[in-house]
Amino acid sequence: MKIKKNDKIYVAGHTGLVGSAIIRNLKINGYTNIITATRNKIDLMNQKKTLNFLKKIKPKFIFIAAAHVGGINANNIFRATFIYNNLTIQNNLINGAFQAGVKKLIFLGSSCVYPKDCKQPIKEEYLLSGPLEKTNEPYAVAKIAGIKLCESYNHQYKTDYLSIMPCNTYGPGDNYNLNSSHFLPALLKKIHQIKKKKENKLNLWGTGKPKREFIYVDDLADACVFFMNKNTKEKIINIGSGLDNTIYEISKLVLKILNVKTKIIFNKSKPDGTKRKLLDISVAKKYGWKPKTSFKKGILNTYINFKKN
Repeated sequence: MKIKKNDKIYVAGHTGLVGSAIIRNLKINGYTNIITATRNKIDLMNQKKTLNFLKKIKPKFIFIAAAHVGGINANNIFRATFIYNNLTIQNNLINGAFQAGVKKLIFLGSSCVYPKDCKQPIKEEYLLSGPLEKTNEPYAVAKIAGIKLCESYNHQYKTDYLSIMPCNTYGPGDNYNLNSSHFLPALLKKIHQIKKKKENKLNLWGTGKPKREFIYVDDLADACVFFMNKNTKEKIINIGSGLDNTIYEISKLVLKILNVKTKIIFNKSKPDGTKRKLLDISVAKKYGWKPKTSFKKGILNTYINFKKN
């Protein structure tokens, strides 16, 4: 089932990092009937209001980019908030979509759904093959429930609900609050503060040894629209760059890209999180999708947007 240019498309979470990028991609590609709604218009935590909204607008396609997200610190502290809010939002949207007659949607998951000590690179089939990373386990459990909810509706009702599993995502519109942000936006903000104050130390959490894979958000959005237009046998698809580096290497590279010279100090009393989570993106490549944006270009675009906003 392909999206026609005038088909009604609802993007849940349109103001967030991924949702706003999906909107950009849809507009660039000429889709004209895009539906969005702010929290004032629809409370996705409310089942009845969410269902009534979906029945009223009757979208043909839905992108679920709405979620309660945060970095390692926020995930570890607000564990109940992360699991409850995400379970509620996704349950309301996925079940509401089915009740409203939506045959195709994309649910955005996360690479943290895979086991902590997973074989690398991580294939989609490794889901539920081992224990999760403890620091973000509640969030991961919620996302796994969303994947299984889509899978179960497909099995019972013959819907086409696809789950996209992205690696660490960055880009314009990210969260730069140091108490709740992910690693890369926090890194950019700290480097910006060093540039402004002319400091000579960059303080980071952990040992710097864990490896991370990153994808520019517009590449992820491109993948979402690409696979909404595909009929795939697989209903869980990894999306990433296919490359990873240590936190230390990434920090040095970003400093080089932004032309900043400073010492990197790691606070080893803070948690590292998962040691490595490189996604196997061979399924996505099989269908003809691959990332387009270099890390350097992505970082420069993101930093320009950060300074502007």
